[in-house]
Amino acid sequence: MENMKSLADQLREELGKPGAGNTKKGMKSKPAHSVPAILQAIMDYDNSDHKSMVHARFTTDQVALMARFKIATNIDTTKLVAFAVKYLFDQHPELKKAITQFMQNSNL
Repeated sequence: MENMKSLADQLREELGKPGAGNTKKGMKSKPAHSVPAILQAIMDYDNSDHKSMVHARFTTDQVALMARFKIATNIDTTKLVAFAVKYLFDQHPELKKAITQFMQNSNL
């Protein structure tokens, strides 16, 4: 009597085994979704040590888009904005040069 298992127990054991996903013949597993490189870069970006805050104004459409982005990717809006600013300055070093030149000229 102790060796009798319910159907639910048998299913739990089968599902717990590696490779127990699709056991039906002819069923194809869905291909894994490849994550775009930019999205992976945002996910890998670490802003946990950032302590300074900046208040920025966005259009209603931009706020809605960032909210949908957060829901779709589970990436915090703060992380998205911090990554975007870093990416902007990394991709356009002329911005940093313009800032440096302005600072040098204002010190005269």
